[in-house]
Amino acid sequence: MAIADWLVLLLYLIGTTAIGFAAARRVRSPHDFFMGGRRFGRAFMVLFGFGAGTHTDQAVSVAAKTYTNGLSGIWLQWIWLFATPFYWWIAPVFRRMRALTTGDYFELRYGRSVAALFAVVGMAQLVVNIATMLKGSGAMIGAVGGEAVDERWAIVVMTVLFTAYGMAGGLRAAVWTDFVQGVLTIVLSFLILPFAWQAVGGGAGLRREISDPDFFSLVAPGDITAFYVVVVALNGLVGIATQPHIMSNCAAGRTEMDNRIGFAYGNLLKRFCTVAWTLTGLCAIALYPGLTDAAEIDGTYGRMAADLLPTVAPGLVGLFLASVLAAVMSSCDAWMIASSGLFTENVWRPFVAPGRDGRHYVLVGRLVSAGVVVAAVVLAFALPSVVSGLELFWRVQAMMGIAFWVGIAWRRATPAGAWASTLAALFVAFAAAGSLPFFDADAFAHAHLPSWAVHEGALRLPVQMLAYLSVGIAVMAVVSLFTRRVPEERLERLYLALHTPVADDEPPPVAPFQVPDGATPAPGPKLIEHPDWEIRRPGRVGW
Repeated sequence: MAIADWLVLLLYLIGTTAIGFAAARRVRSPHDFFMGGRRFGRAFMVLFGFGAGTHTDQAVSVAAKTYTNGLSGIWLQWIWLFATPFYWWIAPVFRRMRALTTGDYFELRYGRSVAALFAVVGMAQLVVNIATMLKGSGAMIGAVGGEAVDERWAIVVMTVLFTAYGMAGGLRAAVWTDFVQGVLTIVLSFLILPFAWQAVGGGAGLRREISDPDFFSLVAPGDITAFYVVVVALNGLVGIATQPHIMSNCAAGRTEMDNRIGFAYGNLLKRFCTVAWTLTGLCAIALYPGLTDAAEIDGTYGRMAADLLPTVAPGLVGLFLASVLAAVMSSCDAWMIASSGLFTENVWRPFVAPGRDGRHYVLVGRLVSAGVVVAAVVLAFALPSVVSGLELFWRVQAMMGIAFWVGIAWRRATPAGAWASTLAALFVAFAAAGSLPFFDADAFAHAHLPSWAVHEGALRLPVQMLAYLSVGIAVMAVVSLFTRRVPEERLERLYLALHTPVADDEPPPVAPFQVPDGATPAPGPKLIEHPDWEIRRPGRVGW
């Protein structure tokens, strides 16, 4: 760490924090704090969508998986590739809800109890997310900084900073800072690759150093097969809607088109960055052969930065570390605000303190933000590896995705069905992962399932996903058919909002799913002509 590196790093930290606190001056209501006033244009929304969904642990985990599996490690993040086109359809669904949190959807569709359940599951998702990100960032910072930067203190410093400006400025601070941090995250993704590629002798050098041809295949024997890719992609598409921060990603822009472009294009940009992470991981195999320890493998990305960048130009290590912090803070701030919004709007306001003024709820949101981050820091130091944290998040995020999508498409879905589906899916997920003391999932798999369902002595991850998704959907259907329907007036309010486009000059909503007077639903035939089904055919813009 040269003086130039410290100066670059200090400039980034001061600049980002100043931008975040400047945004705090415009926070006057829960709508400003949790949704930023819905005033952001396309450029801000693209970099917000990119920054909130792209973070250091993803680069670390993809590079680490590539180190052990080869090019097929790209699917740790490319599983979202096939879901990305659907983001163009998903964004208007959230914007038309005219809500602050996804919990507002669950409250109208299923009632307060299911909204509270989602708040708990959603906050758990975000705690796991933040913890995994801090874990990966710590590994990278420790590898880059060496003795000059203590990994644990680095985690504490960046956590304090994004918590401080996020508590002060809410989503507006997150979007403003993500504009800068998104650019730095792109720098992080591509900064090392040219120098690492040159150091290993390019593609020909990699071929000489890596003898296993499977390491150059996108689908290779082992745990990442075509079956793995298809099932994990399906699980991701089910769960994407119930990641709590997706509401702000899809609804904080000025218009429906701004939100479509921001969410779809911001995430498409990430798919290109994933290619750079994977190629960098291949270079690590040639530069640091024979690593077996998980912590050392997690640190290869940062180790390359420490070894290669100082030989190129002064200040590049500082720029790299600033980019690492940017990738962390641009996601953690958005997740922290989404989590505090869930608790405030769907637990505190309806059950604890209804009817209070806006300042009260903003204060509660700020306090909850800090609590969520503390829990995430504790979990970060307990996770065995970055990849294990990512796989835990995949499981958690899909649990209520079933209730979300079935509730959108099928009028017959009931609150009892949502509860039963979520709990059944959770039970099967824990059982399949071998987390229940009275059931040995691995022994069951060896005794009763074909060999393709087992890998390295354990039930394959995609088989686990198929199990809990199938059980969750089946339980939702059966229980809903035999329990009381949701009142028709609530369903009419829900579907009227979902089918009514948001006008470019539409004022901020006074309540979730409140359609302005005079607005009319968009015409469009149903895909299935049945009174209980609400799947509409996409129009020209949708296609």
